[in-house]
Amino acid sequence: MRVVVQRASRAEVRVGGEVIGRIGAGLLLLVGFRADDTQEALDWMADKVIGLRIFQDDEGKMNRSVDEIGGGVLVVSQFTLYGDARKGRRPSFIDAAPPSIAIPLYESFVQKLRERSQGPVETGEFGAMMEVDFVNDGPVTLLLER
Repeated sequence: MRVVVQRASRAEVRVGGEVIGRIGAGLLLLVGFRADDTQEALDWMADKVIGLRIFQDDEGKMNRSVDEIGGGVLVVSQFTLYGDARKGRRPSFIDAAPPSIAIPLYESFVQKLRERSQGPVETGEFGAMMEVDFVNDGPVTLLLER
């Protein structure tokens, strides 16, 4: 499982020009899965994301979590995180979980985030062509893998 975590001032995702998920300050998560990802990996990642202390405290240090700032989380599925472009010019996505496996993993991960987060957890639409618009605050971007 790979998650790109981006600290955002605001973020939204649109499908067909319609906003389907929106947050103010918080985290934008781009999430990709492998076929062998487990519920334990999802638990670990949900705990890690919600507990990350990457928001500034009163002294300007990254010392607060998304919950501590009252922020939201926007989760967007992105199988291209498992694109392998080491050979040739067109990436291979053989390591990405097929939809029959990835959809239940995605839904379970979102549910785990909702159980752990005190703020809103919004989503994109799995498998849809999405437009993601956000302001990266900092910028702060982390790549987490489990």
